[in-house]
Amino acid sequence: MRVRDELGELFAEAEFAEAFEARGRPGWSPGQLALVTVLQFAENLTDRAAAHRVRYGMDLKYALGLELDDPGFDASVLSEFRTRLVEHGMEEKALDLLLTALKDRGLVKAGGRQRTDSTRVLAAVRDLNRLELAGETLRAALEALACAAPDWLAQAVPVREWAERYGPRIHSWHPPASTSKRKEMALVYGRDGFTLLEAVHAPDAPAWLRELPAVQVLRTMWVQNYHRTVSEAGAEVKRRESKDLPPGRLRLASPYDTDARYGLKQGSWWTGYKIHISESCDETDVQDAATGQAMAPGADGPPPRLITGIATTDATVTDAEMTEPVHHMLAARDLLPAEHFLDSGYASAELIVAMKKNFGVTLVTPVLMNSSPQARAGAGFDRTAFTIDWDKRQATCPRGDTSTWWSPATLRGTKAIVIKFDKETCRPCPVRDQCTRSKTGGRTLSLQPREVQEVLDHARLQQGDEQWRAKYGTRAGIEGTIHQAVAVTGMRRARYLGLQKTHLEHLFSAVALNLIRLDAWWNGHPLDRTRVSHLARLGLSLAA
Repeated sequence: MRVRDELGELFAEAEFAEAFEARGRPGWSPGQLALVTVLQFAENLTDRAAAHRVRYGMDLKYALGLELDDPGFDASVLSEFRTRLVEHGMEEKALDLLLTALKDRGLVKAGGRQRTDSTRVLAAVRDLNRLELAGETLRAALEALACAAPDWLAQAVPVREWAERYGPRIHSWHPPASTSKRKEMALVYGRDGFTLLEAVHAPDAPAWLRELPAVQVLRTMWVQNYHRTVSEAGAEVKRRESKDLPPGRLRLASPYDTDARYGLKQGSWWTGYKIHISESCDETDVQDAATGQAMAPGADGPPPRLITGIATTDATVTDAEMTEPVHHMLAARDLLPAEHFLDSGYASAELIVAMKKNFGVTLVTPVLMNSSPQARAGAGFDRTAFTIDWDKRQATCPRGDTSTWWSPATLRGTKAIVIKFDKETCRPCPVRDQCTRSKTGGRTLSLQPREVQEVLDHARLQQGDEQWRAKYGTRAGIEGTIHQAVAVTGMRRARYLGLQKTHLEHLFSAVALNLIRLDAWWNGHPLDRTRVSHLARLGLSLAA
């Protein structure tokens, strides 16, 4: 009863009215279905198992306000509910409603500290190599055409021959071990695929066939993996070499999930997505300064760590690309932190400056150290040994000589400032070997624009301080949150196909984790280390 008493009705039916018709036979309340979905992820249940628990579990009946003899609903209702939310752009609704209720009670708020990290998510598809991917894509297109236009397909392709070749799924048999035979098989797939595409796009073919999703995927996959040259001698099909493949962000990894991509992080390859989790991490007791009222009656110790944002991307999106979107997401919920703890993958000097300027957020994060030969060797004069006079646009070397060249430039697509010392000054210098590796020229320095360079120098100086390192240790707690998300909700493996539904899954998982943490915090006991039934505990706590 505690969660219900503290937060009231979380998922009011009116909040989901946009996605549900007012006319027709009365169905299950979307608010009740949202609650069932949250409890489903709290126990990592399938749709069928969740519907079974609603039908026979007294704890869920009590939570949903049902009679003991209520027959419940068919498992397909949960799938239809998720589809409606995605179609109406309401994926964020459940987490928004929970965070709004928590903000009203001072459990989360802007300011303070938050931390963010990402982890990989495996798509709900099989990993396929290029040969298998071509065969399965063609097989999927043929299956779709066989269902949509069987008579046309029987006239367009040699069905008997192709049924033997493409009837079974590609993973149900072993491809040839010989490299030459595998190459020949890939070319056979390529020729058959072009034959099918020509038939679908023929003038006498029904125009709607080419609009089938499976046919569109086949066309894209063949453009990405094959060349075809048409001459008087006929059409020649060649397989693209690895260097000719499109970039990973554009390359399809499955004919069934067109949003999944190949990802690489810390030496691990996977097919699927990435999830970015943000959570509060204030260390001290938080009290509402305006009212003087404690956040939670009877709660001792620091406030609970609550998930404030979830972002799901395909596997190719880097952490640095998500730094600004994550802050936009938190700003939309009015939950921007004062200090944001991130690992080095999210940060650069430019982003540290931009987040402070645009959002007022201080990024607490390590930055890349000086990579000059002198800095790497730990000997000689690196950039920090030079005094920079930004107003005079001049640099002074450790021996007191000044630069003769200061010019803005663009290096690797980034704005920079190039500073040069005269070769006649550097050539007779007795410490030349400690300063530059050039045999004839003078020393050259490359700086970023003033504001960015000063922030970068300050951050590098801070990283060597033990007090800063102890403070940065706060970020490590997000690893425990990722572990809990994987262990409790099964977040490592996507349940559904497509980026939108996978994001919806992650959002409901975040709501489930927040309620588990709130329940543990209010009841004054730590989270269980073993996987006991959170559903049994939450079912009574969320009584309607």
